[in-house]
Amino acid sequence: MRDSEREQRHDCPSREAVIDSTPSERRGNPVNRKIIVGVDDLAASEAALKWALSRAEALDCPVSIVHTVQSAWLAEGYGYYDMILNEEQSLVRQIGDRATELAPEVDTTAMLRTGTAPRVLSQLSEDASIVVVGTDRKTSFNGDFFGSASLQIAALSSCPVAVIPQLSSGDRSGVVVGVDGSEDSIVAVEFAAAEADRTGQELTAVYAARIPTQRVLRHIPESSVAERLDEERTVLAECVAGLTSRYPDLTVHQVLSTEGTPASALLRAAADAQLLVVGSHGRGVISRLWMGSVSHEVLGQAPCPTVITRTKHHR
Repeated sequence: MRDSEREQRHDCPSREAVIDSTPSERRGNPVNRKIIVGVDDLAASEAALKWALSRAEALDCPVSIVHTVQSAWLAEGYGYYDMILNEEQSLVRQIGDRATELAPEVDTTAMLRTGTAPRVLSQLSEDASIVVVGTDRKTSFNGDFFGSASLQIAALSSCPVAVIPQLSSGDRSGVVVGVDGSEDSIVAVEFAAAEADRTGQELTAVYAARIPTQRVLRHIPESSVAERLDEERTVLAECVAGLTSRYPDLTVHQVLSTEGTPASALLRAAADAQLLVVGSHGRGVISRLWMGSVSHEVLGQAPCPTVITRTKHHR
């Protein structure tokens, strides 16, 4: 039997193991506000779960906790079929119980789905406000929700995706957003500004100007370089124009970086940030997995919780 056939068969309602850890009287919040959090049994999932539950508490919205098992390992008729299902369902119950322990007031549903994590979560993202997954740079190829899988989820999702790394204890503050004047970065700015205002954080907009190498610069008059940088500052200012009128209490900083790549500028700025926000594409995109090279590089080294926003034409 082909993997695709197994996924279709086991992903139907009769084969889906759903464990609801919340009383029925507390359900019914609008589906478009739901948070989806992808989990597995590795430690990084705990960080993603805590982040999702904290957001749900603040926004008063439900959380769907999703664990996946690849259908290739669930060939009905083999002796290990029931053993795997039972063990994975037990894990889902444990994660559901952990969510209730962490946030008893949040409406949570824990479910086991068959298929790959990117495919399952991208389907569920169509009815979600955000998808939350973990990442672990030290074990970038272990587990369905780590490394390359989290990149695929961010690329395929219909809604914003938050990738939550394991972080050492310490104070973090501020929301950082990458801008470049593209439609994608404008969407990222809107999301970041709303988050900064909601959480009482300052917003820093980072624009990385593309400066030629020194070999090229020595042939360009200094006045021309200065003029070009002034144009870049104008683009940066336009990206955040109007934010303070909509969010009177929001402090907005503008940073024009001329050192290194756009990704390295964002990583430096967000080293101690509470949140980093980038668009899924941008100006001068080199596409990989339908996601811009900057967001791809940033996710691979996420220094803090990082949200990849989506624009309608990428869904």
